[in-house]
Amino acid sequence: MSVFILNWVFLLVLFPVAFFWLRRAWRIFFKRDFSEVALKKGVPPPEAEKYAPYEMIINLLGGIVLVAVLVAVLVFQALESQDWIAIAGSTLWMKLFASFALGRHAHGGFSALAAKSNKK
Repeated sequence: MSVFILNWVFLLVLFPVAFFWLRRAWRIFFKRDFSEVALKKGVPPPEAEKYAPYEMIINLLGGIVLVAVLVAVLVFQALESQDWIAIAGSTLWMKLFASFALGRHAHGGFSALAAKSNKK
C-alpha cells in the first residue's frame, strides 16, 4: 500500500473527528449537556458542570485546528504533506491526553487513591 493512499485516508478521517469534537463543544456550551464531560469508563464525574468549561475548550481547540488543517490542505493547498500530518497528528494526541487527564482529575485521580490508602 502506498504512503500516498494512507495520507488521503488520514486526511479523510479528520472530517468525522473534527465534526465529533466540535459537536461535543457545541453540546457542552449551548445545550448545557454535561453527559460527555471528563468521562472515565463512560461515566461522567459527580460534578460534571465544574469541568465542562475545560472539556469544551479542549474539544473546541482540537476541532478548530483540524478544520484549519483541512481548509489549508484542501482549499488553499498551503501545507506540505509532512506539515499537515504533523499538525493533525499532534493535535489528535494532545486532545486525547488532555481529555484523559481531565477525566482522571475529575474522578478523583491520585487524591482518591491517597484517601483509600489512608483509610487502611
